[in-house]
Amino acid sequence: MTSPETTSIQEEYHFIVHDSSRPARLDAWLAGQPAMAAAGLSRSRLQSLAQEGYVTLNGGEARPAQRVKLGDVVKVRVPESRSVEDLIPQDIPLPFVYEDDHIVVVDKPAGLAVHPGPGHPDGTLVNALLARCPDIRGIGGELRPGIVHRLDLDTSGLLVVAKTQLAHQNLTEQMKRREMLKEYAAVAVGLVTPESGIIDAPIGRDPRHRQRMAVTAGGRVARTHYRTEEDLPGHSLLAVRLETGRTHQIRVHLAYLGYPVLGDDVYGKRSALLDRQFLHATVLGFRHPTTDRWMEHRVGLPLELDRARATLRVRGAL
Repeated sequence: MTSPETTSIQEEYHFIVHDSSRPARLDAWLAGQPAMAAAGLSRSRLQSLAQEGYVTLNGGEARPAQRVKLGDVVKVRVPESRSVEDLIPQDIPLPFVYEDDHIVVVDKPAGLAVHPGPGHPDGTLVNALLARCPDIRGIGGELRPGIVHRLDLDTSGLLVVAKTQLAHQNLTEQMKRREMLKEYAAVAVGLVTPESGIIDAPIGRDPRHRQRMAVTAGGRVARTHYRTEEDLPGHSLLAVRLETGRTHQIRVHLAYLGYPVLGDDVYGKRSALLDRQFLHATVLGFRHPTTDRWMEHRVGLPLELDRARATLRVRGAL
């Protein structure tokens, strides 16, 4: 095991426990902090970091099961990601929607990080792709071979991956020119009014919480189109189309309107219905990088989201 004292640190987080309720386990308390969720650090990953010496409690060694109380100071250090040579193929189930010699379209499940990062050194979509498509190594460079665009950790749905350098360059240019079609299914908390519209509000780093995004005057241009597909009891099922692709754009924009995504514990709150956010990339359209033919791929909701929608419908029928 590499010692924290000899390892380069990529991110460092400091917390003071302000909650005066009964003591909670350190790992559970940390996992509930918005900054940890925004960084993609799951409870299991935080447990590993604590066991490896990267988490301290009041300046001393911390164990995952220790209890934190009012006034405690917690520090989390996240080591740098592995080098590109350390990327290993891993046999991880990954649904392929389409594949040819140039591209792959995948249906990413929630909970699977797209590429290695501070909270996920392996077990990512990239590791799964290297097992299925070993020739993508080096395509696009660095630790993200083949990756053209991303989805948040707890967002599921369609992604296109390049298998050649030419395809990567072409698809990246389509992204820059905003020529790709990206549509999502989202359940928002509340009955969204008006039922359709365009959210045109710049997005940048939240000045108070640097691990989060927010609508800010100095942010980058961000435009989100939405329409209500179905009114559910106290909720709205939306079809959302991205015109731009800012980090957490849909989640930030809907929360800005006052209708956060169901289950989003960073920009909204946790839900008893789901242990993830109700956000799924259902439609992905682009021009094939070699034939220039328009391709449009569609997928339905994963089982857990379909069940959550059904539960909301049943509540309305009671």
